[in-house]
Order: sequence, then structure tokens, then C-alpha cells
Amino acid sequence: MLVQQQPSLTWLQRERAWVEIDLAALRHNVRHLKTWVGDRVELLAVVKADAYGHGAATIARSALAAGAQWLAVATIEEGGQLREANIDAPILVLGAAHTADQIKALLHWKLQPTLCTLQQSFTFAEVLKSLGRSLPVHLNIDTGMARLGTRWMEAADWAQWVAQAPPLRLASLYSHFATADEPDPTVMRLQYQRFQGFLQDFSERARSSGLTLPKIHMANSAALLADQAYHFDRVRAGLALYGLAPAPHLAGILPLRPVMSIRARITQLKTIEPGEGVSYGHRYVAQRPTRVAVVGIGYADGVPRNLSNQMQVLIRGRSVPQIGSITMDQLMLDVTDFPGDLMPGEVVTLLGEDAGQQIRAEDWADRLGTISWEILCGFKHRLPRITVND
Repeated sequence: MLVQQQPSLTWLQRERAWVEIDLAALRHNVRHLKTWVGDRVELLAVVKADAYGHGAATIARSALAAGAQWLAVATIEEGGQLREANIDAPILVLGAAHTADQIKALLHWKLQPTLCTLQQSFTFAEVLKSLGRSLPVHLNIDTGMARLGTRWMEAADWAQWVAQAPPLRLASLYSHFATADEPDPTVMRLQYQRFQGFLQDFSERARSSGLTLPKIHMANSAALLADQAYHFDRVRAGLALYGLAPAPHLAGILPLRPVMSIRARITQLKTIEPGEGVSYGHRYVAQRPTRVAVVGIGYADGVPRNLSNQMQVLIRGRSVPQIGSITMDQLMLDVTDFPGDLMPGEVVTLLGEDAGQQIRAEDWADRLGTISWEILCGFKHRLPRITVND
């Protein structure tokens, strides 16, 4: 008598398409970043946006185990999710918070907020005083990003006030580079000089008032690779953590390994005749008898539709062109010249390494006129995250 086995969602994870997360590559990257910045400098792993699409809790645990000391997220909710995953490392929230409920949530989850303005600092101090609580806070100094933060020339008074406000414990002062991934360092150097000017002003005030100087940090991935002068007490590693160089001129400084791969399976094969079109709009028309492989992944999974007729994939380490419009759930390949038989179930690599060949997020970004960050963050949660090399 046959025993019927119930379908399992875990079993199905590799049956269509998936995001593969190589934790050995992550550990490799953390170790090289730690060696690069030295023992004196703390490594903060940026795991906002679900760790750039890699899976925040998984990445956070592995990064901390490999030597990272801090984590950073964009929102209170992201930090709370890490706490629910039993991660107890210090977590910096980079985004702004303003309300009493948000402050209570920060306290509940033991998260450390970024303060951006004097008025926000007043609100925090008032709410914390009413609760009989205190909280470590981090001040964002705007030196040229024109995003969050108080402008550098106005920030010393604010920082001094925060340092002397009992419910607030000044934990760090930080800024963010706007052009660290650009080859021309002019603006980056200007921001650095502005930050140094602010720090000198605040340091003099702190010494005269008997205040303890907090930690200082400014470097994102590009800046930490570009010049060790930008390291200060802590660096914030985002893209480099995930194995990508922020810009071509920064590639090769460290032997980083991409952590993410995108893989899917062939679902059907067929042959079409010359003159027949492929997919919506027939934007690809066969010029010869063409063997077409249908692959179970599409733009609903995060493969950009604008890559239609422009991308290559790997099958057994061989490059194969994608043809026709990428559809919501599927895309098509021209496998006419592929040496050897293919069958449904064959694995196709869209991003990542296969048999010594590699397709990188930078390749997609260059074709689309965008950045690698957007590519990594674009893969939807319809694709399961499968870890390898735990």
C-alpha cells in the first residue's frame, strides 16, 4: 500500500526559483573587512531593507559570529524583527523617529535611535523624562548629503545640548558621504573637512564642560575602502558586506565574494520555426529554427522587465541568451547552441557563479543604468531564501 506524503513548502523551495545565500562568502567578507579596518575600529553591519534582500536575521547572526560588533537598520520595525529573532547585539536605527509611541518602541526593543534635529531631541528628552527612562542616542550631522541630520555649521550647539540632557546618553556622532563611490574625491574630502571642523568645535566644548567624547563614524562601504583616514571609531559596511564593490575603481581592494545568487529551473522546452515570435509583443523573432527553454522566474520575482532581450544566464557554466519579453512569472532562453541535452528541472543561474563563470549584480545594473543596491533589494519574497555553507 502506498503512503501518500503531504506536500511540504520547504520541499518546494527549490522547485521553481530561489535566492541562494552563501554564508561562507559572508563570513569571508566580514573577516577581510575586519582585517582592513584593524582591531581599533568597530565594524557595523548594515542590515536594513532585509539585509539588502539577503534576509536580515540570517545575515545579522552570521555577521556577528564572524566579528561584526554592531548592526544598523532603517526603521524601528526592522530592529524589532531582529530582536524577535533573539539577536541581542546593539542596533542603530538610521531613520528618524518622533512620536512617544516610537520612543516607547525603541525602549521596548532596546534599539538606539538617530536624532536629526534639536526639536526632535527636545521631544525625546521630554518623553523619556516622563517615563523615568534614559536612552543612548546617535546624532546625524549633515555635511553635504542634504538628507537627515542637522547641518554641520549648526550642529555643535545641538550636540552639546544633547550631551548635557540627562535622559539622553550621547553614544555617537556620525555623518554620511554623498559621493564616496564617485572617482572624483573632491566632495568627499569637503564633507570630511566639514565633519572634522564640527568635531573640533564639539571636542573643545566637551573638554571645557567635562563631557565624555562619544564614538565617531562616517565611512560607508565606499569610504572605508577608499581611504583609511575615514574610518574613525567605527565603519558602516553595507554593500561590501554582501560582496560587491560600490564602484569600479574600488573593485579589487579586498577579495570580496558575492553572497547572493539567483537560480531557477527550466520548466519546458520547445522548438519554434523561423519567423515565429517569442513572448508578449513578439519583440524577439526567430531567424532560424530555435530551441526555446522556458524558465520559472519573472518580473514578479524581481527580474527587471527592462532586461528583456539584454541578459545572459548560465547553464552548466555556459552563457545562454534570454529572448523575448520577460513576463510576470517566466522568461525564455535561446538554447539552440547549447551543447548537450536539456530537460525540465535543469538549474539556470541568473546571478551568481556556475562552474567557474559568474554573472554579477553590477552587470545588470550597468545595463539598466542603475546601481547594484537596487538590484539586490529588488528580489521579492516570493523567492525563498536558501542558505548554503552554514
